[in-house]
Amino acid sequence: MPLATSLFDYELPPWLIAQTPAARRDESRLLVVDRRTREIAHRRFRDLPEYLHAGDVLFRNNAAVLPARLHARRPTGGAVECFLLRPEPEAATWTCLVKPGKKLPVGEIILGPDGAFTGEIVARHADGSASVRFTTPGDEGITSVANRLGLVPLPPYIERSDASARTTDLERYQTVYAEKSRQVAVAAPTAGLHFTPELLATLATQGVGTADVTLHVGLGTFRPITAETVEGHEIHREIYEIPAGTRKVLADLSSGPASTRPATANPSSVAGVGDPGAGFATGPALRQARGPEPVERAASPYPKPSRPAGTADPASNSGRRVAVGTTTVRTIEHYLAQTPGTATEGVIAEADIFIYPPYTFRGIDALVTNFHQPRSTLLCLVAAFLAPGSTDGIAWLQEIYADAIAREYRFFSYGDAMLIL
Repeated sequence: MPLATSLFDYELPPWLIAQTPAARRDESRLLVVDRRTREIAHRRFRDLPEYLHAGDVLFRNNAAVLPARLHARRPTGGAVECFLLRPEPEAATWTCLVKPGKKLPVGEIILGPDGAFTGEIVARHADGSASVRFTTPGDEGITSVANRLGLVPLPPYIERSDASARTTDLERYQTVYAEKSRQVAVAAPTAGLHFTPELLATLATQGVGTADVTLHVGLGTFRPITAETVEGHEIHREIYEIPAGTRKVLADLSSGPASTRPATANPSSVAGVGDPGAGFATGPALRQARGPEPVERAASPYPKPSRPAGTADPASNSGRRVAVGTTTVRTIEHYLAQTPGTATEGVIAEADIFIYPPYTFRGIDALVTNFHQPRSTLLCLVAAFLAPGSTDGIAWLQEIYADAIAREYRFFSYGDAMLIL
């Protein structure tokens, strides 16, 4: 039976939409869900090490966000916003969103501030985007211009009346492990915003590894499901890159309990892990903080079944594959659904996977994620992960979100986090 999109709807008081990040990244709140016991704990993100153990690996999306919103003007003086989406094969040409779109036909010229750039609309596309060819003084790259002058492409629910918060947003709407050379995201992989260098060092000391992927986060991540059923939604496509080192870690963690796997180095030291440039295939890619609070635990009124299908048993010695964010889940699940061959080189591919109940996961044992918008594909993914192989996670997700709202968790990109074990 098709899933009604209304199953993934909920009412959120607008004041719970976080407009600014927590004063310190790891001071955000952390709602911990144990799928085996059905218990909930209310913690701080800095408490994450208590839930991970030696041999676990954090899989992270190291994509960096380009400050892609450029202000410009028409020769007649009218204001224009040009949002860089992705480069095109033709030199100095980008696919962009331009506003006001109806007043910018093919052939229109836009002018950057103080002569920083000139753009020409060379094509218009059915999805509302446009191809813009840029020229700059001294042939400066448009990404260099954007890093100097652009505004952070915050989602529309984060309100900014001017550019006064640009410095803060440039720092905080970016993970501490983002690779500046990989400015391929128009939205941050927000689950990673809570990590600090100190927290990552603590996790490394206790034997928790890290492995990086790069998913080119696109605007489709914000597109709500407008169809009446989930199945009627056309999922967006996003390019991803997985280095050989990360492929090897995935293969090792997928090959059974630690006692039966061949010995390897600590995942954090494997070639290509922590060095996202190592092992990649060559060639072009496809195109308001709260104070400390005591630990609270609450049992769900739902029955406590045996361990859900597709979840890791924390009593085993096997290291767990812990995804930091839904973009990482999408990357790994799409990759494992293919026939990738041996893990001797990097992979570049395009994810078109839509994860919703009753999906069964191939390569994720635990998930760090933020609270997501109603009727979003990301909410569908989280519901599927709560109860793999069934639709039971939908009702449980509604219960968890209702509890989070009652406890005034902060929602969305700059908000609080969940850990699902």
